[in-house]
Amino acid sequence: MNQKVYFAGSIRGGRADAQLYHDIIAMINETDQVLTEHVGDLDLAAKEQGKKDQLIYEKDTAWLRECDLLIAECTCPSLGVGYELAYAERYNKPCYVFYRRSQVQLSAMITGDPYYTVIPYETKEELFGKIREILS
Repeated sequence: MNQKVYFAGSIRGGRADAQLYHDIIAMINETDQVLTEHVGDLDLAAKEQGKKDQLIYEKDTAWLRECDLLIAECTCPSLGVGYELAYAERYNKPCYVFYRRSQVQLSAMITGDPYYTVIPYETKEELFGKIREILS
């Protein structure tokens, strides 16, 4: 409990799962601290326009170095999330990668890397149960 969690989800790659990200972050925040709460902001795509990419990079990589673990929802493919996973691996942060198996086939660069704990799921309840196990 009271871990610093870096939650990764697609922003520029697509916001189809924005509500799910919002719900995941709220659930994690019940027991732990999510450093990247903005990923669950339902208006994020509009708010991000005009922000300096370098400032986003600097803030996100600082959070990655600070976090205790990374939880990524990867059903919606995202170059940024892939980069965040590799960055977290570089700093030996535990990485948990979730995806809906019926909707996407993950990149072999993720599934083939034994460093990542890759966890398929189908329902939100199943996903939340698995996240709670990780955080306990």
